[in-house]
Amino acid sequence: MSGDLAARQAALVAALVAGADVPDGFDVRLVGVARVALLRKRAGEVARHWPLLAAGLGTRWPGVFLDWAAGRPTGGGLRDGWDLARTLRDQGTLPLLGADELAVREATARYDGVDPPRPRRCPALVRAGGAVAVQVAGRVRLLRPARNR
Repeated sequence: MSGDLAARQAALVAALVAGADVPDGFDVRLVGVARVALLRKRAGEVARHWPLLAAGLGTRWPGVFLDWAAGRPTGGGLRDGWDLARTLRDQGTLPLLGADELAVREATARYDGVDPPRPRRCPALVRAGGAVAVQVAGRVRLLRPARNR
């Protein structure tokens, strides 16, 4: 494969999945349509890994995810959901079901936002958006689910 073709393909992939500018010679509208289709597919993958987060957002799920994911390369469904849940928590917009799910995930694994999540070995007490989860000896319990205030 020639270097020029490889560079053009890399530029197209970046435009489709990472929000980069559409390379010369491609229809901007059609690349935009393909970009949205890929983001929707990605939203479905994240919803499979984070069903309570998606359910908590309800009909707003696709829009919230697409707004957040536009311009971000994927880290995979599990990591994308984790990053989105943390972003919503920091903004104060994490739904109650998502808070419960995030608290349990953070009690069971360490995730620094860069490297893949790793199982926790030590006991953990985690708070996320009003939910509290504890993990001891590999067992997790949601002590206080997030509640309406």
